Amino acid sequence: MAVLRTLVCLTAIGMFMELAMAANHTVGGASGGWDTSTDLQSWVASQTFAVGDNLIFQYTPNHDVLEVTKADHDSCQTSSPLQTYTDGNTVIPLTSPGKRYFICGTLGHCSQGMQIEIDTLATSTPPSASPSPSSPPSASPAPETSPSPANTPESAPGSPLSPDAPSAESPTLASPPASSANKSSFRTCLTLGFGLVLMVLLAL
Repeated sequence: MAVLRTLVCLTAIGMFMELAMAANHTVGGASGGWDTSTDLQSWVASQTFAVGDNLIFQYTPNHDVLEVTKADHDSCQTSSPLQTYTDGNTVIPLTSPGKRYFICGTLGHCSQGMQIEIDTLATSTPPSASPSPSSPPSASPAPETSPSPANTPESAPGSPLSPDAPSAESPTLASPPASSANKSSFRTCLTLGFGLVLMVLLAL
């Protein structure tokens, strides 16, 4: 009995972790949709798709979703789709890495922008920002002056020998996108919460 309970709990942990790591991508975003008025290319460029995520198409009856080959995607060819969806709320699991192509089959809609290329990654690692420090400007040497009894030559401001020369500021590293950090924190907290609940169940 104890062995059976352990197996059930381990299976549940695996399922909860998979759910915690998956993300749902509603095509077009919160302010758009699968239609001709949404800038779908900009939406795709703002997303990161990973294995385990879901692609959600929400649309009205005058639209549909066709999964097609790259050639048919590029030419807006609707005659030989790989899959056809017409239910108005289509959920497509992204189960493997690679590129997939979707268009609307309604006449003229693909050429009006209803076509997307989804590049699914093997992992959901958020993109990291690359720092680009700028080189500090080099100080120009002070002009040479002839010494005189009344005045002692001093280093010109901004020269390497001047005590008042400002030191070059160290470059500031760019912070990673806040949305990626919040997403990772949420998934971590969700996973830890599920783990704690299952540990309590095991202790019973």
